[in-house]
Amino acid sequence: MKVGVIGLSEGNGHPFSFSAIVNGYDPTKLATAGWDPIYNYLAKRDASEFGFEGIKVTHAWSQYAELTQSLCESCLIPNGLADWREMLGKVDAVIVARDDEESHYQFALPFLEYGIPVFVDKPLTTNLEQLRLLRPYLESGLLMSCSGMRYAQELDGLRALLPDYGEIRLIRCVVVRSWEKYGVHMLEAVLPLIDTTPYEVTALPAGHLSMTVSFDNGLLLQIDCLGDVSPIFKIDVYGSRKHDVFHIGDNFSMFRRMLWHFFRSVETRKPAVPAETTITIMRILAAGRRSIQERRSVRLDELSL
Repeated sequence: MKVGVIGLSEGNGHPFSFSAIVNGYDPTKLATAGWDPIYNYLAKRDASEFGFEGIKVTHAWSQYAELTQSLCESCLIPNGLADWREMLGKVDAVIVARDDEESHYQFALPFLEYGIPVFVDKPLTTNLEQLRLLRPYLESGLLMSCSGMRYAQELDGLRALLPDYGEIRLIRCVVVRSWEKYGVHMLEAVLPLIDTTPYEVTALPAGHLSMTVSFDNGLLLQIDCLGDVSPIFKIDVYGSRKHDVFHIGDNFSMFRRMLWHFFRSVETRKPAVPAETTITIMRILAAGRRSIQERRSVRLDELSL
């Protein structure tokens, strides 16, 4: 399987981390590429943890030629392109490794129309018209978009023993930076654990972005996005019989699992993530933004596709 990578957006080194997990990497080149946190967590992994049989990142593009060259040299990618459209017909799958959602539709659609499976970094899009147009590709398994937090190994025990917690009544999440780019991490992590339907999003009065998502069964999900603070990805789960705290920090494992699921979906042409799950998460993000702007609770049924 030949894979193309499209990146980069400001502050997001996913083209380097994703490509290195698939291809391996050149330690000397990556050490000078300007992504020290990525280099540091990759350097801690054993060589056996890199690569997928029969799969390679073979083509890459970014908006800057020097950056594209650095990506290719660091992550052993043979073809650096001057135009991302050159990938059409040359690759079997594409990873849009940018988290600036306004660019996603533009980059993904030509490949989807060509029949090439695409993974899009989170968040896919909170533009409801674009989301409506992308829906058939999500449903067919041709398009996948999620956060790696969906596959965080730190939550494996919670997933396996969820019934032990009894009725989940409250989930509190704390994360860095913004609602759309980082609140989505928490939504991806916890929504697969929740067997009920969200109906309303409310922005709370606070000195940071603090959001609540209300569910049909009375469950409350609170997500606090603290802005530019030291790294924190923390989830508190409160059930009727048990409660626990989870700190998430193993980026390598979650990214590798996420890529495995994408490549598996390319092979099977079956969705790795249910389309309605992705759509619901995007609607929650859009409702949260509207709640901030209009200073009121926003029901999800106000944002139907």
